[in-house]
Amino acid sequence: MSLAAAISTAQTIFSNTGQQTAIVSKNIANSGNADYVRRLAMMGVDSQGSHYIKIERAQNDALFKQNISNISIASSQSRLLDGLQLMQSVFGGNEYPSSPSNYLATFRASMQTYAAAPGNVTIAASTIADAKDLAYSLSTSSVAIQDVRASADKEILEQVGQLNDYLTQFGTVNNEIVGKIATGKDASDALDQRDKLLKAMSEIIGLSTSTRSNMDTVIYSSDGTVLFETIPRKITFAPTQAYNATVTGNKVYVDGIALKGGTGGNTTGEGSLSSMLQLRDDLAPKMQSQLDEIARGLVTMFQEGGAPGLFTWSGGTVPAAATLEPGMAASIQVNPMADADPTILRDGGFNGVVSNTDGNAGYTALLDSYIVAMDTTMSFDTAADLGGTSTIMTYASSSIGWLEQLRKAATTGNENKTAMLAQTQQALSNETGVSLDEELSLMLDLEQSYKASAKLLSTIDEMLTTLLDTVR
Repeated sequence: MSLAAAISTAQTIFSNTGQQTAIVSKNIANSGNADYVRRLAMMGVDSQGSHYIKIERAQNDALFKQNISNISIASSQSRLLDGLQLMQSVFGGNEYPSSPSNYLATFRASMQTYAAAPGNVTIAASTIADAKDLAYSLSTSSVAIQDVRASADKEILEQVGQLNDYLTQFGTVNNEIVGKIATGKDASDALDQRDKLLKAMSEIIGLSTSTRSNMDTVIYSSDGTVLFETIPRKITFAPTQAYNATVTGNKVYVDGIALKGGTGGNTTGEGSLSSMLQLRDDLAPKMQSQLDEIARGLVTMFQEGGAPGLFTWSGGTVPAAATLEPGMAASIQVNPMADADPTILRDGGFNGVVSNTDGNAGYTALLDSYIVAMDTTMSFDTAADLGGTSTIMTYASSSIGWLEQLRKAATTGNENKTAMLAQTQQALSNETGVSLDEELSLMLDLEQSYKASAKLLSTIDEMLTTLLDTVR
């Protein structure tokens, strides 16, 4: 080897070692960054036989796609569980102490007590107070359920705005990547940023990607609608200012196509948007319908002369059997006549139809008929998802059971999907993340390479010195 060739070799080694050291240092500095993909300094040889360093990312596309899919699935399940727990809190949380079912049982027990001592005015007043508690439970629960819907609607608006922002950022980064790849520049940092945006978007909406040969990426929603291709598609949503049982929320449109909500406690949805749509448009409305049917059952059961008796509502009528009256629970109340004279429950007379015509203090026929009616099968609207026939006591208990079953399914689903996400994230981290042990070991190897280059230069220096001394 000539001295010139030796000097050139040493310079190449120094240059390559410097680049490799810079890459290792960058890896070590980002060892705690979950959005950083480890860089690899790969040695190459060009057409002239010169060595060069090429930077590659330790990306695993299959694992990354699986990861963003699991992020969407876990995010949807987690948000649904939060919503169901909020619905549970409407009824007092664990054991549902403030549920209509609980107040209905208390009211029935009070009527039985009153029937055992029909002449006791104090017990009569207590029974009316329990009836008012029952009506209040239905009305306040109805308002709270609509608040859950309104809250979901506001969150949908926020997330649609965030998703549009992410798509705009994605377009900028995607163009940067395509440009750098076309000109042979290192696009690793931009690729990291693009992957970070994909992970953030997958929390909001289920998505899949397709990457072209020039590294241009197309994004689709989980149902196949285009979210991004060259330019971001617009996600649109018109919020609803106020909710009641008769209001239907507006849809979220992805490039003009409506986004679907998930189904079931172990939801089929992907991304938090699908769960919020499910809560707003499916689960909360069904709970509202169940409350409305309980209210209708009470008005029907305690009617007198074909008109509302003890329990009345804003409609002022006794609705037809098995016919849902949306929002009925929100306005149900105890007839003010019962406040003025609690014994009217025993005697009748809300609509001029008096049963205890003799004013007998021991009269119980009407109270007994109400108690029997509460244990008698009646018809309910099947749209409330609790079947068509049941006693009102069983129906109210089934309503809470329906919610609890959903919550338990959501809890189990959340545990399973969170565990699956954690496994995928760990597998991806093992493949693409930074291992300090590996990087420090590589740094030691590079140090040895640097020492060898320095030794070569030292030898060349000695040879040049000897040569110059000889010439002199």
